[in-house]
Amino acid sequence: MKTRLTPPYTPEEAAELAAEALRDTLDAVRLTRRAGGLALCRDVFGRLRGLGQWAAALPVDGNIGNGGDPAALLRTQRHRHLMIEGRAPGVCAEFDVASPCHSCRCGRLAWHLEGGPTMSHKTLLRTGPLLPGGASPYGPLGLQGAVGLTLPSGFTGRVVARSGHKVAGLTWHAAPDGGACFPDGDGWIYVSNSELPLLGGASALRFRADGSIGDAYRILSGTDLNRAGGATPWHSWLSCELGHRGRVFECDPYGARAARPRLAMGRFKHEAAACDPERGVVYMTEDEPDGCFYRFRPGDWGDLTEGTLEVLCSSGGWRVVPSPAALLQETRHQVEDARHFDGGDGCHYAGGVCYFTTKSDTGLWAYDAQTSTLDRLCEGVRAITAAPSGDLYVARETTQIDVIAPDRAVTPFLRLEGHEGAELTGLAFSPRGDRLYFSARRGRTEGHTFEVAGPFRG
Repeated sequence: MKTRLTPPYTPEEAAELAAEALRDTLDAVRLTRRAGGLALCRDVFGRLRGLGQWAAALPVDGNIGNGGDPAALLRTQRHRHLMIEGRAPGVCAEFDVASPCHSCRCGRLAWHLEGGPTMSHKTLLRTGPLLPGGASPYGPLGLQGAVGLTLPSGFTGRVVARSGHKVAGLTWHAAPDGGACFPDGDGWIYVSNSELPLLGGASALRFRADGSIGDAYRILSGTDLNRAGGATPWHSWLSCELGHRGRVFECDPYGARAARPRLAMGRFKHEAAACDPERGVVYMTEDEPDGCFYRFRPGDWGDLTEGTLEVLCSSGGWRVVPSPAALLQETRHQVEDARHFDGGDGCHYAGGVCYFTTKSDTGLWAYDAQTSTLDRLCEGVRAITAAPSGDLYVARETTQIDVIAPDRAVTPFLRLEGHEGAELTGLAFSPRGDRLYFSARRGRTEGHTFEVAGPFRG
């Protein structure tokens, strides 16, 4: 319901109207998040989280046109689109006055935040075994290329960075590990962790629209064993420390703001993180022989400063970890019914399912957040990501990446020759879904970061 405070009104009437407006706002945020969108409840004249990183943001407020200052709002937030008056039931907003926008149709404007992380439109079938050995959607692998990559017809590969070598003026870090891509105007950014003790951190490669590298820079320094991590819907990078009582650092892939530790997410041997925007939680893995599978529920989705850390239990439910700081007892031992895994590894969320891997048995697990069920899909997997098509791309124990189609067919996508004993890490698709990035690392010194471009399924 749209409300207007029209004088004269009593203090009681004003309080009632304000309470009604707040309920409407909170309902709109809740419905948007349930539909998979990103909604923030903020002062429209305050600082927007991730300022300068959104391709488009739509502020919705029913009182801007009654005494507000839209021009000041535009100057403050630099929005491409401005809602003058309106409301937001779910993911659409009716409006009175709005600036021209390509998505306007029949008096309605979709509430959208363009340029977010790549989302899968299709999902893996939720039941049934994986089916290896079928026909690849890209055909058979061809001959080995110049950089050691064997790819299907129509695909090309190149090395974009090498440990110890200069790239756009930056010496690329050793031990490249977890990675992710972020939109950057017409181009994009690939970030990569470094699993070095005490000198870990993360670096970024900025690509122009034509695929050339325009810049390279550090986004996190002086941290310990930054193994994997995860991208957030608001375009930050969660870099996870693998050391004893490790931390999660929230980093700015655009290099404008300093990284910040998010201590409420727990102190343990962090491996990877994956955001679930539908439930407003972040899943995390723990690299211990008896490690756990966690989820962090922030008090305000989009702000990881405070929240509740929970652990998956043998019963299938989640229980609160009493002391995330783990000063007296490790987080994995604080809940009696906690379910344990032998070395939590990679983690990726797509289509209502959080996929994660375990090191000891190289197992691939699927936690269905809709049904609260956990299945073990296969063995021999170390890293995982998803394409917009819904295909999963999994790095094997060998230097091979397979594709798992939504119908559960498993086929080879690429092989890397000449890097025997290397581990493939940091799988991530560019925002348009036409380029796949990953690194091949041996130990904590040698590492190559690759790009594969071609006709990936949309």
